[in-house]
Amino acid sequence: MNLTATVSLLERHLADPGTGWSMGSFGAIAEFRHDPAEPAQAASLERVTARGGIRLSLPPDLQPVACETLSPRAGRWGQALMLCLPTGAAAMSRRAVLAELGPDRDALHSEDRAAVLFDMGLAQPQVDFCIRTADPGLLAVLRAQAGQSLMAPGNPAMGAILAAHPHRVALTRLGRVEVFQKIGGPDTGGVSPSGPHTHVLPQLLRAGRTHSANQTIPPGLVPCAGLYPASPFTDAEGREKPYDPEAARAWAWLYERFGPADLVLLKTELRQHLRAGVTPDVLILPDGRDQRRTLRVALRQAVLEGGFDAELLGRWSLMHDGGVEAPEDTPERLGH
Repeated sequence: MNLTATVSLLERHLADPGTGWSMGSFGAIAEFRHDPAEPAQAASLERVTARGGIRLSLPPDLQPVACETLSPRAGRWGQALMLCLPTGAAAMSRRAVLAELGPDRDALHSEDRAAVLFDMGLAQPQVDFCIRTADPGLLAVLRAQAGQSLMAPGNPAMGAILAAHPHRVALTRLGRVEVFQKIGGPDTGGVSPSGPHTHVLPQLLRAGRTHSANQTIPPGLVPCAGLYPASPFTDAEGREKPYDPEAARAWAWLYERFGPADLVLLKTELRQHLRAGVTPDVLILPDGRDQRRTLRVALRQAVLEGGFDAELLGRWSLMHDGGVEAPEDTPERLGH
């Protein structure tokens, strides 16, 4: 798919409230989604609401990669179209200390462009994870701690950030996501707000990974943004809904075009085996983590889709998807 077609695809999803978005890394992520009735300002590759917003910038070396993950819920899976760049092209500043960057002249709202942007210093390869504020009290604390690690014991800046709830701004080579809502914590009842929100999880940051090990990203590529199409079986908040075959077909179309070629072929072959009545015991299938995950997801999709011999599909599922659910190692829930 050429860049013009990719822009058209992303514009359609930006206009769809069922689609979620993210920018970040493994352990620091900003998420954006808008509700169907929520007013949204629209521009080319941009959507902004009162709770947050996203602006995309698409270089010619952009490579979308469709990923499927196992859900901890039986019979369910996660789905995401990760927007990737080559490793070198994805690189950001990797600052390891709190740093003042000056006024945020590129803020999505004009009234925020005089507010001051600070890089939190999380040292992530593909994202500068920032906060933005015009609050004099918070500015004084942040400036006093500039050049220090936010994660250092006793640093008062992190507590001040959690108390003041400044805007969070995730910057990548593909644009920015801004979150205006409160930071999830004591002031939000211990949960992240519905809609746009952020996660900064030190235990995941320490892993030093660009993305979850549950996502099959080809070597040499780094995901800089994520698109999460409407799930066939859960709503935007992860609540169960009646199975939506149209959403399932829309995702299948994306996966066939942007999924890793070997995994797309594996799913195609499985469907051929099911239609031909092939039993699972007569085949030796590829053995690898990605292949096993793909097979399990494909069987779950076949169960919901219907049209296959139930007894045969049950035998395949018992052999290849009958074990303990694999826990996800990422906090993102957009794909469900």
